[in-house]
Amino acid sequence: MARAFVTGITGQDGSYLAEALLDRGWEVHGLAASPPASPPASPPAGMPSASASAQATVHVGDLTDTPFLAGVLEDVRPDVVVNLAGISSVAASWADPVRCAEVTGLAAVTLLELTWQLQQRHGIPVRWLQASSAEIFGQPNLAAGEAITERTPIAPVNPYGAAKAFAHLATGVYRARGMQASTVILFNHESPRRPHAFVTRKITATVAAIVAGRADKLVLGNRDARRDWGWAPDYVEAMVRAIEHDRADDFVVATGVAHSVGDFVAAAFAGAGIRDWEGLVETDPALVRPADPGVLVGDASKARAELGWTPTVGFEELVARMVAHDLGHLGHLITAD
Repeated sequence: MARAFVTGITGQDGSYLAEALLDRGWEVHGLAASPPASPPASPPAGMPSASASAQATVHVGDLTDTPFLAGVLEDVRPDVVVNLAGISSVAASWADPVRCAEVTGLAAVTLLELTWQLQQRHGIPVRWLQASSAEIFGQPNLAAGEAITERTPIAPVNPYGAAKAFAHLATGVYRARGMQASTVILFNHESPRRPHAFVTRKITATVAAIVAGRADKLVLGNRDARRDWGWAPDYVEAMVRAIEHDRADDFVVATGVAHSVGDFVAAAFAGAGIRDWEGLVETDPALVRPADPGVLVGDASKARAELGWTPTVGFEELVARMVAHDLGHLGHLITAD
């Protein structure tokens, strides 16, 4: 039985990845900063299933604790290490860029080195997968209609992108040393498991609250920012295929279609059955980021050709699923009240 060690296992991507690997018969170990929360005995309709971290072996510790990580790797002896952990919010990276560099950049490379040492010490191959981000490209100078590929120059414009770029480039360095080390360059991807600190979940949760009479307004920053949004479980499927692929490489994972934050808002209200919503949305300049990349659209042709991967859920459907979940969750809370 193959054995995986997944950092960030209790997060959105980590929980979906644990489920996908367990379904394939893998033994799954994970790293979490705190013990996974116990799921409700009977989740309300529309809520995601209980996290697979409940079935995986979860090691609670700090990603920046090198001796702890070394000990866990030695005990687990994984066939694959997947690094999903880190400070994944661009806004949080601006608030504490040093901590972001330590956790998202340096700790990732430290874990990569520990994985290399484990492989060398025991003489057995250990595959590595780094979750990279479209933020590593910053504001690429592309021609009209051109999308980002694996060959687009890396030029981040925020601390999160810079930290991710360090881990991404280091993966290439270890691949050159002979390690089976790959990256998936993930463009924005969402689901009902996305934390509320992210603008997408803030939108769907607030729209649901407005429908339920628990909120009056949706307050946002830059509604013109455009992103390539996909469905998180689709992107996790790309991770699994990259892990199983015979040749290590970098793979852009994206839909190839951009939508604005305003489009996300419109889709969320449509999913809730509200047509006249413009007066329910306000803009707060304080929520605008110091530097925000322009249009980020990915070209996943390589992943399609080499991994046989393709997205299955479109933009409007993924937004509708998130709104339906948040409406179901609020209905459960109201019933409990």
